[in-house]
Amino acid sequence: MGAINGKTFIERINQLNNEIWFNGEKVEGKISEHPAFKGLLQTKAALYDLQHDPNLRNDMTFTSPTSGERISLSYLQPKTKEDLVKRRKMMEHWARYTNGMMGRSPDYLNSVLMSFASSADFLNGKENCFPQHLQAFYEYAREKDLSFTHTFISPQVNRSQYYMEDSNEPIAAKIIEKNEEGIIIKGALLLATQGGLTDEILVFSTAKFFFDEDEMFAFSIPSNTKGLKFICRDTFIGGASSFNYPLSSRYEEMDSLVVFDTVLVPWDRVFYYHNNDVAQNFISHSSFNHFANQQVLTRQIVKTEFILGLAELLVDTINIGEYQHVQEKISEIIIGLETMKALVEKSEHHATLDEWGYMRPDLTPLTVATNIFPKIYPRFSEILQIIGASGLIALPTEKAFQSPIKPALDHYLQGTKTLAEDRVKIFRLAWDLTMSAFGTRQTQYERYFFGDPVRLSGHLYKSYPKNDYVKRVSQFLHLDKH
Repeated sequence: MGAINGKTFIERINQLNNEIWFNGEKVEGKISEHPAFKGLLQTKAALYDLQHDPNLRNDMTFTSPTSGERISLSYLQPKTKEDLVKRRKMMEHWARYTNGMMGRSPDYLNSVLMSFASSADFLNGKENCFPQHLQAFYEYAREKDLSFTHTFISPQVNRSQYYMEDSNEPIAAKIIEKNEEGIIIKGALLLATQGGLTDEILVFSTAKFFFDEDEMFAFSIPSNTKGLKFICRDTFIGGASSFNYPLSSRYEEMDSLVVFDTVLVPWDRVFYYHNNDVAQNFISHSSFNHFANQQVLTRQIVKTEFILGLAELLVDTINIGEYQHVQEKISEIIIGLETMKALVEKSEHHATLDEWGYMRPDLTPLTVATNIFPKIYPRFSEILQIIGASGLIALPTEKAFQSPIKPALDHYLQGTKTLAEDRVKIFRLAWDLTMSAFGTRQTQYERYFFGDPVRLSGHLYKSYPKNDYVKRVSQFLHLDKH
């Protein structure tokens, strides 16, 4: 099939007839027409259409090594530093179309699956591991241009480090049986963003202090697999109007609880199970962190560019650029943007081939960047709120500008250089990014995208190569002579 277009994507999602629950009701009919999902699916369809833009063909796709078809460049397994840059530039195109607001654009999990397949040899010869299944599925997904959600977080029943579930009915998803057909999963996992809105769901365990053997697995199954349920949170779409809700009407990504109600996972879809060493170490030994981080940080850089542009537009609209505190705040965004760019480019410049012959960006600068962004993004949101001040509060709607009160709005809400309607559009955009339900979800999402920020700092502390610096100081003090 090769790289799909938007029409194919929409048709495929509608035909799946996934079991999705929203507001206590099972969703019936075409999912692409449901008001909670319509805007997002239209945006994703437009992303797939970019793969067929004649001006972007070489940026968005490459020739399949097996079929000869043009396929999504997000599936490319990089062998050179030039390949890494190609991947980043492809991801930039999709990120710019969504202004960095879509955390689960298709390239994210395409990159994750690619990283798993590129590291599949780690599973060779290990008990209950099937690297051949992983490689075959990667090739299948690559050629069909499948879309994915994923899940790996257990429900927050008890977040103690030493919690062991003791329940007759599983809460966290686990293997309850295996037979000649495959493994059977029962229980739930959290926070599948776009859950039910993709072809497949990729499921994998991550390292824990205490690991129940039955919670050790990795697999992918179609989203319409029997017994698979996606239970959605409330929608953060304020309404369909792109004037009133310029971001949420287009980019709201539903999050869902995934329930596995005695779900059969066929053996050819199982990548590993019941192996503690692999469950603890596959993610860290694979190139997962390298490529997932490169994609995420590329998107976050584009998002920061959008925030900078919006902040400066606010400044110009109400003519506050001469204030030094405003200049300082805008400079904070600039510093964050250029820092992130430098770290990503450094990771590519210092990339090295891994043991399986694939080029990995240097993880250290990527890890530094993943520690920075969760701290600076909430500050960027605060800066927009401070610049907008009371102007973000009293904002009329699109309908108000179509009513008899329009002349009053035109007079009293005009900007220094802008008409009232344009000024309100700008301020509503800032409000939707920072103060609406959609905006506050964006802040929380970026704050915890990579997990607990304190844990991330601890990982950086433990993994950063500090010994050479300690040695230099010790030599200066002649400590090595004692």
